[in-house]
Amino acid sequence: MPRAAPYLTVADVLRARILAGEWGTGERLPSRARLAEEYGVGRNVMQRAMDRLITDGLLEGRAGSGTFVRAPRERLRLVRSRHRERRESPALRSATRERGGADAWDAHSQVRVPAPETIARRLDIGAGDLCVHTHYEFLAGGHPVQLSDSWEPMAITEGTPVVLPEKGPLAGKGVVERMRSIGVTVSTVIEVPHPARATPVQAHLLGIGAGDLVLQIERTIHDADGRPVETADMVIPDARREVVYEFAADHP
Repeated sequence: MPRAAPYLTVADVLRARILAGEWGTGERLPSRARLAEEYGVGRNVMQRAMDRLITDGLLEGRAGSGTFVRAPRERLRLVRSRHRERRESPALRSATRERGGADAWDAHSQVRVPAPETIARRLDIGAGDLCVHTHYEFLAGGHPVQLSDSWEPMAITEGTPVVLPEKGPLAGKGVVERMRSIGVTVSTVIEVPHPARATPVQAHLLGIGAGDLVLQIERTIHDADGRPVETADMVIPDARREVVYEFAADHP
């Protein structure tokens, strides 16, 4: 059996010491040089071991101050509900609750943005076809909790009062109501969640560390004819949000 890389072995030992309470929350660890000497390893090995624990959320680095035991963050529940409500299908309810408990959000829309190939495939349009691209930053209690990049084909909304999701008569009302107002009935929402690591840009916007765990959700909303009317990529920090899906039971 191949042996674990030395930095992983060191990371495991340090993790055990931290979890055992040798260093308390907010306490600074000894320098990397001192720990490297203690374990008889090179400084590069110790650097990688501590970087691993920073990525795992046990430690945090503070520029010019050292490395500290990270305070655990409250992990709030984010419900992706598809329960039936009066005159609404489960898919419609899911789409209208996309903000997931956030109490505020910032949004910036650009019109006539050519669709990248990946987005074009999801929207079943040609690469380069024009879209409205909206970037969202969702907040709860003033703290960033979710990012979202939304794409809508301009062929559907161009020339209507709802071409911009956050402006006009239905600003902020969500995809379902906006589409309904122009005669498009939403019937299906497909979400594909998968774990990922935060990019430096995502980490900066969410106030987390680069490489921290996030949940990425690829969502596409379809109308009654199966045509995609919007697709979005949502990014949710794992340390702050526990994502739960609720579904109504089907009865014969």
